[in-house]
Amino acid sequence: MDRRELLGVLGVGAFGIAATGGTARADREGHEHDEHVAMLGRCAKVCNEAARHCLGELKKGGEHQDHHAKAHEATMDCQAFCTLAAALTARSSRMSKYAYAACADACRDCAAACEGQQAEIMQACLKACRECEQMCRQLMKEGDRASGDR
Repeated sequence: MDRRELLGVLGVGAFGIAATGGTARADREGHEHDEHVAMLGRCAKVCNEAARHCLGELKKGGEHQDHHAKAHEATMDCQAFCTLAAALTARSSRMSKYAYAACADACRDCAAACEGQQAEIMQACLKACRECEQMCRQLMKEGDRASGDR
């Protein structure tokens, strides 16, 4: 996924490109956050695809409607938190540590909602959310060390 696609997924658009100088990185930290923003974008994208799958399953009806409804809600919420965390990271916001905490919890809950579902997209969502949760928790720790909030 190139930066334009990523920024499109995140809803940042032309304003975001201008605000970040055409990149998705923090000026003081070089390219360090590029991969963080990319992972958040990938997780948001997979969550959107999983939400679409769940919505399709809900339209069909069947015995697993309650499970699909819960997973749909979790994937939509997780996508929103990933998008917020990516946008704050891209502009090196001091508030990003709060987004990482919320995103990590949303990813944890989304992974739990996707667990046990056999569809390939749900397995991809489970994997992406677990990886994203781990990254966000690490970024939280790094942010706490940097600010002395231990």
